[in-house]
Amino acid sequence: MPAATSAASWSPQAAAAYLDKREAWWMKWPPAARDHETFCVSCHTVLPYALGRPALSKELNEKYPPAIDVELLADVRKRVQGWKEAEPYYTDQGSGPHKAAESRGTESVLNALILSSSDARNGQLGTDTRAALAHMWELQQTEGPDRGSWPWLQFDNEPFEGRGSQYYGAALAAVATGLAPADCRSSPEIQKSIRLLREYLDREYRNQSTINRVTLLWASLELPGLVPKRRQEAIMKDVLSLQRPDGGWSLANLSWSWKEWSTKSLIKLWVRSNDSPLEPKSDGYATGLIAYTFEEAGFPADDAHLGKALNWLQHAQDTEQGYWPGYSLNKHVNPASGMGRFMNDAATGFAVLALTRNNQR
Repeated sequence: MPAATSAASWSPQAAAAYLDKREAWWMKWPPAARDHETFCVSCHTVLPYALGRPALSKELNEKYPPAIDVELLADVRKRVQGWKEAEPYYTDQGSGPHKAAESRGTESVLNALILSSSDARNGQLGTDTRAALAHMWELQQTEGPDRGSWPWLQFDNEPFEGRGSQYYGAALAAVATGLAPADCRSSPEIQKSIRLLREYLDREYRNQSTINRVTLLWASLELPGLVPKRRQEAIMKDVLSLQRPDGGWSLANLSWSWKEWSTKSLIKLWVRSNDSPLEPKSDGYATGLIAYTFEEAGFPADDAHLGKALNWLQHAQDTEQGYWPGYSLNKHVNPASGMGRFMNDAATGFAVLALTRNNQR
């Protein structure tokens, strides 16, 4: 089966309009506002936008980046430049124990990844990106059972702010490092930090969900030597065995692990925290992330599994509104509301990464 059946079966224009609208909403959404007239960077809306929207610019032959993208990067740089003065996203007093440290750790990784990704496209590592990477390494934990990772926001919200999200965050830190130029990631000053990161990702691997292992696979493709080839192949084999008949993957089926097994964790295989049933359908986030990662891994254009995944992505878009479907693992929220679209945002960002990556082959 070819990797793509019809490039016209999805609309890059509609996807770009959806992502721009959603990022603009997030920037002005009062709960996202932070000090110094900045906003917090979210894993579900901002990060997928920062990674996926520039790929659409290339697809659409846009002469200049969209104003929303420029504003996002300016906001991240402002947070990096004012790192010592900026308040953390959440405080211990307002949100509970350890939230300030978790906020700092999470933000440092996301800032570094967003700026590293932008600079990788431009072919030059900027001053603010170097500073963001330095902030990230400064906050890496060097002692205790979590050494090698970063404090990560925990709000019992899967897959980005839940029990396994610390591993996800460490894998993103590896992606950010891998996107930097070779001379930067080979700097003697950070070799111990990279070693601690590699050891953490290896030590905690057996406790991870499949979707976290996919993120690790992505990271290993950006940062050479992070994971042995046999582990990369094992992840691919496991993931392919979970592909659905329609060609996609379901996040609900990939997000559970045996770590801290309990009756409660077993129940979460089928229901959300408000007792609404999980959605077992294929979704754009899981399918987009996996397809993109397999493309980066060098799957051939005529691979049957990849072809089925891309075919699903090409036909799963709501071409009127521009998004791909994503489903919350936590609560059932009105899908027409701002919060109800969070997983659609993540799905759309990674779906376009996979589809535009395919068009470049």
